[in-house]
Amino acid sequence: MTNDLSAFSIFVIAVVVLAVILVFMGVKSVPQGMEYTIERFGRYIRTLRPGLNLIVPFIDRVGAEMNMMESVLDVPSQEVITRDNAVIQVDGVVFSQILDAAKAAYEVRDMERATLNLTMTNIRTVMGSMDLDELLSQRDQINHRLLTVVDDATAPWGLKVTRIEIKDITPPADLVASMAGQMKAERDKRATILVAEGERQAQILRAEGEKQGAILSAEGRREAAYRDAEAREREAEAEAKATAVVSEAIAAGDVNAVNYFVAQRYIDALGKFAESPNQKTFFMPVEASGVIGAIGGITEIVRDSMAGSARERASADRRPPETT
Repeated sequence: MTNDLSAFSIFVIAVVVLAVILVFMGVKSVPQGMEYTIERFGRYIRTLRPGLNLIVPFIDRVGAEMNMMESVLDVPSQEVITRDNAVIQVDGVVFSQILDAAKAAYEVRDMERATLNLTMTNIRTVMGSMDLDELLSQRDQINHRLLTVVDDATAPWGLKVTRIEIKDITPPADLVASMAGQMKAERDKRATILVAEGERQAQILRAEGEKQGAILSAEGRREAAYRDAEAREREAEAEAKATAVVSEAIAAGDVNAVNYFVAQRYIDALGKFAESPNQKTFFMPVEASGVIGAIGGITEIVRDSMAGSARERASADRRPPETT
């Protein structure tokens, strides 16, 4: 009886241990960011998601543990020959993420190495079809072209390439020196162009100023000529009136008027002689009594004029007032 109990206890213990082992082998806990592929007799059947999962012990097994988080892959430096035969050193970085664990596990072997070689090959292809100046100034275009090509090539592997960046483009030292000289020459050229442009603008402004000055000067001369002509016109009118008065006096038989006319011409002639720049000293026989007599004649005209005005006022005062 005791032996039967011992055997039964051993059997129960064995069953419990076997059950624990089966539970342990059939329960799989998948951490966040990971996915496990399950194979049954060596054939893929399904993928375990993050969390607690059950499989059939001894029949199913974990085939591959795939990291589903985005990963970074450094592209080592390599030599690239550009279209204009410049040899440069290029390196970069690739950002990728597995979207399908089954394809990533069974469609390609050593996916990281395959992605790296594919990226390096396409870097040589894309950058080799461009000139050095284009490589240095169009990195965004290079990155976009690389991303398009590599992403299309890795899509059957269940891999999504999210970004490819070219980190460093290193030309040879002699080429860098030549580029520095070219850049300096270009800057000197721009500086010369700017100086010439400034001088041209200054000359244009100076010419505009001279033009405006000439226009204003011409307008001033025109205004002065207009004023001079107006003054000469008034002077001529005054002279005409004076000549008319003298002519009337001569017609009336007044000899003093003739003396006034002759004296005025005489004095004008003396004034012109005195203002002449070529004659500083001159001698001229002048009959002083004639000039004095002419001036006396002018005085007589003025006196007669004043006397006539006085008589007119006196006759007006003696006139009897009108009766109404």
